[in-house]
Amino acid sequence: MALQKTEISAGGIVLKKNPPQVLMVQVKNLIGKIVWTFPKGHLEKGETAAQAAVREVLEETGWDCKIPPRARKPFLKVQYFFRRGKSTIRKKVVWFWMAPGRKTGSRDPKEIRRVRWAGLAAAKRLIKYPSDKQILKRLQATIE
Repeated sequence: MALQKTEISAGGIVLKKNPPQVLMVQVKNLIGKIVWTFPKGHLEKGETAAQAAVREVLEETGWDCKIPPRARKPFLKVQYFFRRGKSTIRKKVVWFWMAPGRKTGSRDPKEIRRVRWAGLAAAKRLIKYPSDKQILKRLQATIE
């Protein structure tokens, strides 16, 4: 079937240092499988990708995080395709490196099953999506 739609999302790779840990969310994907991934979501009207990434991290995890001034450019941009019903969706995701702020709320229970900080080795075991593996590989190369 022909490409039906392009969706653009933004997300945050929230990194604690010493020892390195990333903020992860557990979700139920479109086929009902439980997976660990990084917080992300759609841009709202009038929002920049950076604004959407900060908002989505807060909404999904309860963590009020910031994009450091030196990290204003996206950390990584990924693209992948998936099926939703009978439609093929081209998904573009802009990822930003974020510094953890403070916990100001809680996860969105409608979307997020669990939130956790994971060391890089644990994150590598938890993630399944190829794009998440790409993110983690880039992150490891950046902090080593």
